[in-house]
Amino acid sequence: MFAAVACLWVQPLLAATPTKPLTLDAAELFDWVVRSRNNDGLPFMIIDKREAHLWVFDRSGKPQGNAPVLLGVARGDHTAPGVGDKKLSDIKFEERTTPAGRFIAEVGMNARGEDVVWVDYDAAVSMHRVLTTNPKEQRARRLETPTPADNRVSYGCINVPKAFFENVVSATVRGGNSVVYVLPELQPLRSVFNKVA
Repeated sequence: MFAAVACLWVQPLLAATPTKPLTLDAAELFDWVVRSRNNDGLPFMIIDKREAHLWVFDRSGKPQGNAPVLLGVARGDHTAPGVGDKKLSDIKFEERTTPAGRFIAEVGMNARGEDVVWVDYDAAVSMHRVLTTNPKEQRARRLETPTPADNRVSYGCINVPKAFFENVVSATVRGGNSVVYVLPELQPLRSVFNKVA
């Protein structure tokens, strides 16, 4: 089944969203999730940090769409101890990572009163609409470039194109929890997801 999944094209729900095939690691994880039912009957998402890309699936593994994302500016697969309790201005550069792992996501509100999808509440890592409050960061433009080379800019949160967040991500999580799988970028896949076979 893996060979077939590796060639899977995930069709977007939005015409403006480019269709991107699963990467090899994302396809391997997808195959394992579907075979093992690791998603516990919930919708799920896979984020490949190396490619800065997100794929969304319903509970049966049917593609719902895909989109580029922005990630933590610092490379790494861990969460810095206590980072979720710090003010943004106190978070050091090397602590601004998007952690790898399996997370149960749920809809919630951030400190600004905006709806977000909490990926890791304790570490203050959420998935939300792309932030454009700091023009110097050019976050919306970064999402439109063809490579992931400039998609590292956040404090660790996952920024998603606005329309994709509202029409796909929020709609997927709104009915209840969902599972978010964030692939590692510095470690091998099996070091984080050790049951993948």
